[in-house]
Amino acid sequence: MLLQKTDKARLELSPGVRTLSLRERSLLLLADGKSLSDLQAMYNGIGAQIVDNLMRQGYLTGPAVLPDAPAPVAQAPAALPSAAPAAPQAASQPQDPSDALRSLAGTRMYLFDICERMFARRDPALAKQFHEALRAARDRASMLDVGEALLEEVAQMAGPERAQTIRDRMEQLLPRDAADTVS
Repeated sequence: MLLQKTDKARLELSPGVRTLSLRERSLLLLADGKSLSDLQAMYNGIGAQIVDNLMRQGYLTGPAVLPDAPAPVAQAPAALPSAAPAAPQAASQPQDPSDALRSLAGTRMYLFDICERMFARRDPALAKQFHEALRAARDRASMLDVGEALLEEVAQMAGPERAQTIRDRMEQLLPRDAADTVS
């Protein structure tokens, strides 16, 4: 079953409108023409809850019958994996940047570059969606959300090894402090 955005979703994604969480918005950005199972698998399985909520709220159209809504539960932000000590890297791989070089802006530029290389020619609409999502990502959590969505597409297109390589580099570029933001 393929899901489609509704007019309400398009309004939510327009500039200046922000009523949904960053995860909901990033999933909504990727929703058009995606299968229900692909979206439900996003965000380490939390995508299923997000898709159900978006469908109940009228942002996505899909299956006619949805299960009854469970009682609302306050959703704590997903715990970010702690930075493990980096294993020694081969000479051909870039070294872990110092803390001074870690930034959301650098991470964003890296992901823009990956987006251009992987999607611009093959799927311009998807590249545009990722560009918009990356521009909207203003903190570590939202950058991770967009990055994970991008990595899922890379894994489908180029394989899990390529996606893991990009994930490793992205983790090296992200600032360690979760409170960092970018204007």
